[in-house]
Order: sequence, then structure tokens, then C-alpha cells
Amino acid sequence: MLRGPQKGLFDLEFRFPSECADRLASGEADIGIVPSFELTRQNLEILPGTGIACHGPVRSILLISKRPAAEIRSLALDSSSRTSVELARVILDRKYSCRPVFSSHAPDLDAMLYHADAALIIGDPALRIDPAGLPYHVYDLGAEWFEMTGLPMVFAVWAARPGFAGPEVADAFLASCRFGLDRMDEIVQVESAARGFSPGLVRDYFERNVVNELAARDYEGMNRFLAEAAGPSAVRFDRRDAAPVY
Repeated sequence: MLRGPQKGLFDLEFRFPSECADRLASGEADIGIVPSFELTRQNLEILPGTGIACHGPVRSILLISKRPAAEIRSLALDSSSRTSVELARVILDRKYSCRPVFSSHAPDLDAMLYHADAALIIGDPALRIDPAGLPYHVYDLGAEWFEMTGLPMVFAVWAARPGFAGPEVADAFLASCRFGLDRMDEIVQVESAARGFSPGLVRDYFERNVVNELAARDYEGMNRFLAEAAGPSAVRFDRRDAAPVY
């Protein structure tokens, strides 16, 4: 959207996904990248084909614990992603029969583990951690979800307020996604320098951990997650449509 043929089509602002969802809810924005869990809370239309998913380990969403998962009594959360928080709840409940007390904290691992048995670390702070070097139990929630369900996990989707997700808009977002995927060398170079990561880590993350072009199997995983998170009233999405199906 900043450099490709779609440059200038949209007025862009950059926010955390949870903030994007809030701006859609308030009407301050028309389209946003929103946590998939937000589909249980707002009447939004999905732009099909693009988002943030994983088909196994995601690397950037880690549950780090002083105890085995089944014994966690308290969990400190980086709440910048509502989907990741809900995913942690679902996995601990369904897979480990564990229902800890949650509390919100800044993403500082030492401080979080001082106050709680475990910590949920998301995004760049998680990527700065070497899981193999920690003296704790480390659970990659992408891998945990895939092991539990055999399905992809969709963390976020591009979605719009009703009336703003026409086919031409969806096509522009998908074309922009493909423009970026075709220029991965440039993205790796720019993002590794800007964020202080090694190029190898950034390339692995984009090419092995996250998936940005979504297909039918991804939406099957998303529907499973929404059902697990919100019960039988959860929204369902049919890849053939550009809108949620209830």
C-alpha cells in the first residue's frame, strides 16, 4: 500500500490490531487489520484472501511458564492482540484443562514472571527472545493450536464496516499482498534494519512462520477458532463470499 500500484488508493494510519478494531467500532476507520476474535464482537465484512495466519509454529506468540501448562495458576498478558489472548485461553482450557487468572502487563518477561506463573509475549518482544535459551517451559501457540486441531490459525484479517468491502476493494488488498510477497528480499532488508533483527530471522518469520495470503483451509481453521472461542453463536466465514455467514 505504501510502494505498489495501490499507493494512494487509501488514507493509511498505523495502529496495533486491537486499536484498529476500536477505530472500526467507533467509525473512525472504514477498513482495518483486526484480530479474528473481533468477528465475534462486531458486524464486519471480511476482505477475502488476505490476513495473518500460521500453519504451525508462529514464533511471535509465546506462552512462557515457570510451570507445565496444566499447572499454570496465573497468566500475565501482553494484551496488544485480542486474538492471541483468546487463543491462550482456549488452548489452556481445551488442551490442558487449565483456567488461570489473567492479568495485563507490559511485555517485560522478567516482570511478568515475577507477578505470575506464566507470561504471554506477542510480536517483536517475542521475536527478541530465544526460546531455546530460556530456563522455562515455552509454548508456541501456533504450534499448540495446530497440534490440537490439525488446522491453520488465523490471527487477523482485513475487515471493513458494512458497505466498504466491495470486490474492487478486496482485489486491491489481495494485489497489494502479492506485490509485497514478490518483493520479500526488499522487505527483509528494510524490516531487519528498522527493527534490529537479523535478516535471517526476518526471512524465516515471513517465509516459514506467517502466511499472508489465505485460502479455504485457513478459513476452516478460523471458523474452528471462533467456535471454540465464542461457542455456537460464533460467526462463520465462507471463502466464496466476501462477508461473514451467521
